[in-house]
Amino acid sequence: MNKAYYHLPGLFEFFEFYKVFLPLFRSHREYFYDWCEIASVYGAPADCLWGGGREGLGDTDAEEMLALMEEYGISSRLTFSNSLLRPEHLRDEKCNALCALFEKQKQQNGVIVHSELLLDYLKKNYPGLYFVSSTTKVLTEFDLLKKELDRSEFTYVVPDFRLNKSLELLGPLNQEEKNKVEFLCNECCWIGCRDRKACYESVSRKNLGEDGPEHVCKAPGAGEGYRFSLAMKNPAFIGICDIVNDYLPCGFSNFKIEGRTLGSAIVLEFLLYYMTKPEYQLQVREAVYLDSMLDLF
Repeated sequence: MNKAYYHLPGLFEFFEFYKVFLPLFRSHREYFYDWCEIASVYGAPADCLWGGGREGLGDTDAEEMLALMEEYGISSRLTFSNSLLRPEHLRDEKCNALCALFEKQKQQNGVIVHSELLLDYLKKNYPGLYFVSSTTKVLTEFDLLKKELDRSEFTYVVPDFRLNKSLELLGPLNQEEKNKVEFLCNECCWIGCRDRKACYESVSRKNLGEDGPEHVCKAPGAGEGYRFSLAMKNPAFIGICDIVNDYLPCGFSNFKIEGRTLGSAIVLEFLLYYMTKPEYQLQVREAVYLDSMLDLF
């Protein structure tokens, strides 16, 4: 069986959580499915102009965080998917310093991007990084996804979650293309949503510190916030049975878990579900919850 490579949320946001979880993942590998690995962790610090998708909340020291990820052979990704960048924003000192720091590590690190302006700038100035086409582009049409996969500058492409179950279209892709597809597994957004781009643009505007219309989600149940139990009922949800029985045999290997703003307690639940054997979930939960240094909420 091919392996599933997970791309996990909260690089800066959940640093303390990963300090506890990653040693457990290494020292008790028998607790976890042998068909999965952690490929990368993504996120962005607070107050990053280039940030997008979700507002960055983390305040972790970048060098300390990178040292942890390098210790465990995990790639770090900056979520710089702001869709509203202008040329003057490219001079931002904080974002440039982060890219320079990420580029000089032994482990190859990446940047998740939306803006073509930013992509061209990063290719020129930080060629040692790899680039991920962001799901904030809302690539709901297969033909648009195919064109994105054909672009050599992208190592991975995250399609809109509404293409997740279109295996009749995705299956015939060649293996090189399949290796680039990174499915967003646990999206809770209403599958009928037509305002997704406006939602992402609102976040981009906030990260730039600019005024603009506040996006109000009109989806059914939007006021309840994220619920993993509801995400599992989403027609586009990709569960572990789907991964093992459908996606891995079909040649797909990369799976993204969202959750940067949800808190480390719910991220733990994601990792219990997607990575942990049922008979060991209690041991993993106890090991994390009983760590006196970790505030899961």
